[in-house]
Amino acid sequence: MPIIMILYYLITAYLVVLLVWNFIREKKKIEELAQYLLVLIPLVLRILRIK
Repeated sequence: MPIIMILYYLITAYLVVLLVWNFIREKKKIEELAQYLLVLIPLVLRILRIK
């Protein structure tokens, strides 16, 4: 696996952790929870290598 691909997956995993952390902290606004989920879904699928 090339170094670029490893860095790509590390950056994606870092973004997923940040989004999950913000999702857990956000408890009042349903609209923002939905936005976090919409951004989170493609990143998780990318980490799992599902297109």
